[in-house]
Amino acid sequence: MSESPGVSIVIPTSNSEKTLSRCLLAIANQTYENIETIVVDGGSTDDTMNICKQFDVNFLLTAKGRTAQTNYGITNARGTYIYRVDSDVLLASDNVSECVKKCEDEKYDVVCVYWGPDPTVSFWAKVRELEWSCYKDTLFPRGARFFRKTAIISIGLFNPNLTFGEDYDVYNRLVRHDFKVGTIQSEGLHIGEPRSLNEVIAEQFVYGKTLHAFLREHDEGLTQVSPIKKELLKNWKKFVRRPALALGFVIYETAYYGAALLGYIVSAVSINPK
Repeated sequence: MSESPGVSIVIPTSNSEKTLSRCLLAIANQTYENIETIVVDGGSTDDTMNICKQFDVNFLLTAKGRTAQTNYGITNARGTYIYRVDSDVLLASDNVSECVKKCEDEKYDVVCVYWGPDPTVSFWAKVRELEWSCYKDTLFPRGARFFRKTAIISIGLFNPNLTFGEDYDVYNRLVRHDFKVGTIQSEGLHIGEPRSLNEVIAEQFVYGKTLHAFLREHDEGLTQVSPIKKELLKNWKKFVRRPALALGFVIYETAYYGAALLGYIVSAVSINPK
């Protein structure tokens, strides 16, 4: 009997001590056995490296930048498949096995996996959980996360110039190259949820600085990053039934997109000074 195909889980980290041990434990508890875990660190100053020593992990160091770290991990991976996982995500125990089965049995090249927000973290996490529940039945923004290594390499890996929209970008390029994209039922839980609006604003301001690069590459990009999505309109009753969270959603979206827009404007001015 032939050995099951190898899966290389690539995790970019940057001062990730708060969530990394739980992330790695969830990977250690996967029902699928042929897994190589690669942590690619961008120069953490906390306990990230020591946490990795407690697990069976290939620890690599490279220049800062989440996408650059991901690409470095992929190029050093030995697996037939690549699973790009955030350091603050807990995979269900059958997650990897379902991804492999989808590709091996049904000949998919890419698997989109739903990582739902952990609503226990904060009020804003509850708001995000309400929003993301509207996307569960859609192909994207579940997120293209699991790939045949040959597929992700053939499109030139992740775009190192992007922070905002990097996930949309890789999804769009895979689809353009006619790779077969599917979904699974097994999920992940995103525990690194924001605890305050200040966290949201700071993060999206940084992301917004690369928004112009994403929009330049993708004609469909403006629709993909728009705050008005058909999935939200289709599920309007969910918001009516939870008015406090609905109000929070309006506040959250205003902060989220306002900060991203400000980052975009600041970046545009620096690129094209008068």
